[in-house]
Amino acid sequence: MGRKRTTLAQQVMQELLAGIEAGDLAREGGLLPSEAQLGQRYGVSRATLREALAQLELRGVITRRQGVGTFVAPPPPLIETGLEVLESLEAMAQRIGLETRMLDAVTQEREATRAEADLLQVPPGTPILAVDRVMVADGSPVAYLVDVVPIAFLRREDLDGSFSGSVLDLFLRRGEPALSHSRADIMAERATSPIARKLSLRRGATLLKLQAQLVARDGRIVDYSLSYFVTGCFRFHVIRRIGPASQFEPVA
Repeated sequence: MGRKRTTLAQQVMQELLAGIEAGDLAREGGLLPSEAQLGQRYGVSRATLREALAQLELRGVITRRQGVGTFVAPPPPLIETGLEVLESLEAMAQRIGLETRMLDAVTQEREATRAEADLLQVPPGTPILAVDRVMVADGSPVAYLVDVVPIAFLRREDLDGSFSGSVLDLFLRRGEPALSHSRADIMAERATSPIARKLSLRRGATLLKLQAQLVARDGRIVDYSLSYFVTGCFRFHVIRRIGPASQFEPVA
């Protein structure tokens, strides 16, 4: 099967998005040039331009006001938090009065891959539950979350109507397994095409990726997770204290 070709409208949509992100298109108040001006700028018909604008509107990038014009949508909400305390995205958002909801949840019970088994410290082929979902805040996709959990700790039927997207919160409500801490790495990563589509971003957009292992008090790893956060929606910080070994010794 041949690779699907990008349509002219999709190309124009990407150019519009790049111009908006760079701040080159919007005027005062976020107003974009007229359709006639944009069509002339990109050398396309009004029908092609309208299709490109419709795609941006579906992604929440722009809003269109009848008889007024097309505007850049307000920026998504900013969730700022420290990494010293382990908490879910929902808990972070709730603290600032922001409502979140889960979209496109996919759950699957299957055997762990070799890489997953290594990260969970279980034998290859161990039955696991994989949970993928998109989290939305204030109407905009802000994160794509993936959890891989041995079914000894969590099964698909455990994700009842009260599951709102956080495996951590589910464990905390149940009180088991007894949790100890999380080991996490945070890095910048380019969005692949599948993740970009889920988050309504262009392919290659920069994301904050948090890769973590949730550890129980008995030392077992009960969850391996990947969290992809939309940049501009999150700001993480870490408080670093001066340790005894770093103190200056008095001069004799």
